[in-house]
Amino acid sequence: MTRTSAPVDALIIGGGPAGLATAAALRQRGLHGVVLERSDGVGTSWRSHYDRLRLHTPRELSGLPGLPIPKEMGRWVARDDVVRYLELYAAHHRLDVRLGTEVRRVDRSPDLDSWIVTLADGTTLTAPYAVIATGFNHTPRPPDVPGLEGYSGEVVLARDYRNGSAHAGKDVLVVGTGNTGTELAVDLVEHGAARVRLAVRTVPHILRRNTGPYAAQYTGIAVRRLPTTFVDRVAPLVARLQTPDLSAQGMPRPDTGLLTRVERDNAIPVQDVGIIAAIRSGAVEPVAALRELDGDDVLLADGSRLQPDLVVLATGYTQGLEPLIGHLGVLDGKGRPVERGGRTARGARGLWFSGFTNPISGMLRELSIDARKIALAMALRKRREMKALRQAA
Repeated sequence: MTRTSAPVDALIIGGGPAGLATAAALRQRGLHGVVLERSDGVGTSWRSHYDRLRLHTPRELSGLPGLPIPKEMGRWVARDDVVRYLELYAAHHRLDVRLGTEVRRVDRSPDLDSWIVTLADGTTLTAPYAVIATGFNHTPRPPDVPGLEGYSGEVVLARDYRNGSAHAGKDVLVVGTGNTGTELAVDLVEHGAARVRLAVRTVPHILRRNTGPYAAQYTGIAVRRLPTTFVDRVAPLVARLQTPDLSAQGMPRPDTGLLTRVERDNAIPVQDVGIIAAIRSGAVEPVAALRELDGDDVLLADGSRLQPDLVVLATGYTQGLEPLIGHLGVLDGKGRPVERGGRTARGARGLWFSGFTNPISGMLRELSIDARKIALAMALRKRREMKALRQAA
C-alpha cells in the first residue's frame, strides 16, 4: 500500500469498505488519511466469510467512491471478488494503508486539539481528526445458548463455517434466520446434508433478491425515507405478490413490521438466494426456536427434542466498540455510535463514524454516502481551524 510523508489529517481505524471509502473521499478533497488495519490485508471480514457468499446488492449500486466495481465481476459479486475489488480500490487511489496495525484505544488529547490512538504494541499515533470504521460485523456475538458447554454433540459457529462439503449425509440444525443462517441452510442442502432443519425464533421478512432485472435494493432506496408505519403496512401487500406463503411448511408470514425491524433491531430482510425453494420442497424444514442444549439432546421451544449430528449457530455480530471508545461517551445503549456520517458527537468533535448501520438501502451505498459527508465535514472544519489560526496570528 502507498505511504506518503505528507502531514496526516486523520487516522482511520479499519481497512474494510468504510475505511477505504473514507480515505479515498478525503484524498479527493486534498486531505491525507492513514488507514490502520489490524490484519495483513484489506477487507478482513470478507476474507473470513463462508465460501458461497455474494453481495446481496447489485454491482451497479455497490461501488465505492471513485471506482466502480468492474463489470467482469458480475452483477452479484462473489466474496473473493469483493476482496479483490477492495485491493484494487486501495491501489487505484494510492491509499496510505498500514497493515498489521491493531488499535486498542482512542483518546482525546489533553489540549483537546487532536486524537491519540494507542496501538497493540503500546505506541501511540496522533492526528487532528479520527474516523472509526471498524465495521458493523466486527465482533462475532458469543452464542447465548443454555447448556452449550455441556452439550456432547457437534457445534459449528457461523463464523467458522466455510462450506457444507464436510457435512454431507448429516442431520443438521441451523439456528438463526437472518441472511447468514438461511444461506447456510441452503448451502448444506446443496452439499448433500441428509436433513436440514432451521430453528425459527423470529419469523424473518423474505424478499426476492431481484425480480427480473429489478433488484430489491432499488425498493429499499425508495422507501428508506418514507414513514415507518406506511412501509410496515405496504410491505405485507408487496410480499404477497412476490413471495409464496410458506405457512404450511412451518414458516408463516412475519407479524412484525418490515421497516420497524430494520430500524429497531438492525435486522434487514432476508434476500432469497434459494431459501424459499428449499422450504417449499421440504429440503429445509422450519422448526420451533432453540430453547437449550441438554446433554445429547437439543430442546426446542415447543418441547420437542432432537438429536442432530450437527448444530450450526448463526448468532450474528456486534460492533465491539466498547474497549476502543466506550469511555468517550459516544455510544448508545446498544453499543452503537450516537452519530454517523458528517455529524460528530457532543464532546467528541473531530471524531467521525462510518459503516455502523445495516440499512435497507444497502450498506455499501450508505457508507459511500457517509464517506463523502465525512470528507466534506472534515475539510470545512480544517478550513475554519486554519482561518482561526491565521486570525490569531
